[in-house]
Amino acid sequence: MSESGEKTNLKTIGTHDGRFHCDEALACFMLRQLEEYKNAEIVRSRNEEILAKCDIVVDVGGIFDVTRNALIIIRSPLEIPSAHYDLNLGPNMMLSSAGLIYVHYGEEIISAILQKEVNVQLDKKSLEMIFRMVYEKFIQEIDAIDNGVPMFEGEAKYSIHTGINSRIQDLNQQWKIVKEPFDSNEQFGKAMNLVGSEFVQKILHYTESWLPARTIVEQALLNREKIHPSGSIMLLEPFCPWKEHLAQLEVEHKIEGCLKYVVWCDGKSDYRCMAVPVTPESVICRKFLHKDWRGLRGEELEKVSGIPQINFVHHNGFIGGAFSREA
Repeated sequence: MSESGEKTNLKTIGTHDGRFHCDEALACFMLRQLEEYKNAEIVRSRNEEILAKCDIVVDVGGIFDVTRNALIIIRSPLEIPSAHYDLNLGPNMMLSSAGLIYVHYGEEIISAILQKEVNVQLDKKSLEMIFRMVYEKFIQEIDAIDNGVPMFEGEAKYSIHTGINSRIQDLNQQWKIVKEPFDSNEQFGKAMNLVGSEFVQKILHYTESWLPARTIVEQALLNREKIHPSGSIMLLEPFCPWKEHLAQLEVEHKIEGCLKYVVWCDGKSDYRCMAVPVTPESVICRKFLHKDWRGLRGEELEKVSGIPQINFVHHNGFIGGAFSREA
């Protein structure tokens, strides 16, 4: 990492010097995942002549050029909204330098990371889903904070200071704490590694955990009428996180609201039946378990319900258990 921008045989990634932020640290990390820039030197400067020698520049300049090898990422007042790219990325968020790099090279970056970390190659549809989820669950937050976009209207009851943006900020030199010598470039390298490691973990999570769970939920949803003729009960085999997937898949298959209960085996012989919430985060369910069963257990519950081997029903009626699938 340097501030001179002296031309070498290595590719160079330019960004501004001084106080750094999460978005350009991630932008530089992402570029280095590409074959073209994997050994690139990071040049930090605001000198236009130095930046002009770089192969690619992020988060400084004032020009937006998306041609390969000349991608100049700019800042206010020329931010580019995410809707400009028509990629269905949710709210029309202004993109930071991280968001812009991700929008242009995200699928290529994800593919490179998966090949390197777990030797996995995704099909086109799966890659598009991982691209969208990583944006929504990681990149969007960085874009929003960098552009000063609040999460909601009104005053927050508390603030969060342990997120990735805050931890990157803490790597900058503190005004009252003078450490000699303070190496801003070295700290920027730490920032790249910190945010980069979390970025990689998000990709691995959505590829190795989220995506397989989605496949299980979709198959269970398609098989629902084999479980009960009403099509309102879904059997998960095996159990996996399902609420968010179910909400998305019902929309995709145009069957919103059809599921009322999800059943799975909790151990060798214990089964659980959970009422589907109206939204993944809600405590209100589409159809709670019978009110006369709520709070009862064992023989008393068997007697009231008339169902052998039923074990318990929560007093709120959102979940119950039994010793057999038939119950």
